[in-house]
Amino acid sequence: MTISVNNQTQEIEAQTLLSELVFLHVGEKQKGIAVAINGEVKPKSIWEACRLNENDDVLIIKATQGG
Repeated sequence: MTISVNNQTQEIEAQTLLSELVFLHVGEKQKGIAVAINGEVKPKSIWEACRLNENDDVLIIKATQGG
């Protein structure tokens, strides 16, 4: 199925979990990550249960340090 991740079209398997998608994009170190689906922020506590749907618009933001 087709979704958008950070404004880039991506093909993923049906029934993909949000946690799986985040792992693919960020890897093991997931501190400082915020995720929104279709403009709604999803708390990390539900990533393991949240299934993605066709045409979802996913935004993954990683905090960085700086000054």
